Amino acid sequence: MTLIKSISGIRGTIGGKPGEGLTPVDVVKFASAFGTWVLNRHNGQRSKIVIGRDARISGEVVSNLVSSTIQSLGIDIVDLGLTTTPTVEVAVTHENAQAGIILTASHNPIQWNALKLLNEKGEFISGDDGAEVLDIAEREAFEYANVKKLGKYLQNETYLHKHIDMILAMDLVDVDAVRKKQFKVVVDGVNSTGGVYVPALLKALGVEVVELHCLPTGHFAHNPEPLPEHLTEISALVRKHDAHMGIVVDPDVDRLAFVCEDGEMFGEEYTLVAIADYILSKTPGNTVSNMSSTRALRDVTQKHGQSYTASAVGEVNVVTAMKATDAVIGGEGNGGIIYPELHYGRDALVGIALFLTHLAYQNKTLSILKATYPSYHISKNKIELTPEIDVDNVLNSIEKKYGNYPINTVDGIKIDFDEEWVHLRKSNTEPIIRIYTESASANTAKNLAKKIISDIKEIIKN
Repeated sequence: MTLIKSISGIRGTIGGKPGEGLTPVDVVKFASAFGTWVLNRHNGQRSKIVIGRDARISGEVVSNLVSSTIQSLGIDIVDLGLTTTPTVEVAVTHENAQAGIILTASHNPIQWNALKLLNEKGEFISGDDGAEVLDIAEREAFEYANVKKLGKYLQNETYLHKHIDMILAMDLVDVDAVRKKQFKVVVDGVNSTGGVYVPALLKALGVEVVELHCLPTGHFAHNPEPLPEHLTEISALVRKHDAHMGIVVDPDVDRLAFVCEDGEMFGEEYTLVAIADYILSKTPGNTVSNMSSTRALRDVTQKHGQSYTASAVGEVNVVTAMKATDAVIGGEGNGGIIYPELHYGRDALVGIALFLTHLAYQNKTLSILKATYPSYHISKNKIELTPEIDVDNVLNSIEKKYGNYPINTVDGIKIDFDEEWVHLRKSNTEPIIRIYTESASANTAKNLAKKIISDIKEIIKN
């Protein structure tokens, strides 16, 4: 059993003893703490919270617990039901709500669920705000409303179409150009809400859709993280149907990956690179990605004469850097697209519409389009953590070992070599150390990762 409390929300595996997993007791405790934080933030005024969930099989149970708890604090609930993370984010502001809660463990496997917490702007709460929520939970400093002041419960299932309509109305989404290309696309919805939302968006764009795992049963057909090793089925289906491309999203639809017409991966790192290239060609401005993301975004940004900034990992950190630099596009190398023209949140649906417009204008296949971008290869690895591993000691030892090279310690340790880099950090969402390396050579990136992993194992051993 696992329970992780971080800026990415309250995340854990379902079941077990309270405090050791995401049990009903823990759900109620942290929902109570967040609801209390919302009331404190708004001086005790009558408040409203928008909630929604992905299709994972624990979702209905967790949603019922959260709704009842929030109502018990005297706060009204607007429940979007089965939906996406970005849809909840846009709904918070459209409903004039004081906060939002998304019930999803994102890319984590089926046994996980989480409470992802939004402020009144529909953006993830800051680290300081998150610490305040955790403090309220630790002290159990919440008080429930009397029977005459319980919150109201309202279901609203209109946001599927509202979100799509907002996207289609955006200046840089050219619906006519996309329709004229008569694209055929295979969609892998991993048996979650992307299987509903992505085909609906594509059909509104005039795209022919071949559906794969698009029934939102919550029984994920494969590991839900959209990495190449999990996408062999859609790769074969793209070739079989002679499709222009494949589209893959994670269970809550904030990560986006593409498959080329030949079945090869476009690369989730290049989702943001390609969309940024399109945005910058139409709207000059700065870009931001996290420091675990490919250098290709920096290169493309500089090609357009603009400035690139690297932030700490985590959507809230990317958004903070985007606001500070007036960035017109940003995101993360895991396929997360943040386009502030609509909202400050990772949104695969916005990314799909912008990418298809870009593809329509370029009049290229995906594989040829990919070849126009700087070629880098990232090797993504991890080491499972056990209680006896001292992560701080591991990172400090690596820093000392490679102290002759430029090192950034804003978020874990990032070491810049002449042509490569390595980034080590403790995950906010899993009990692991993430180890990312990048090079112009795939073999070099893999070998560098092996060297760093060997160093870490030796440190742990000693």
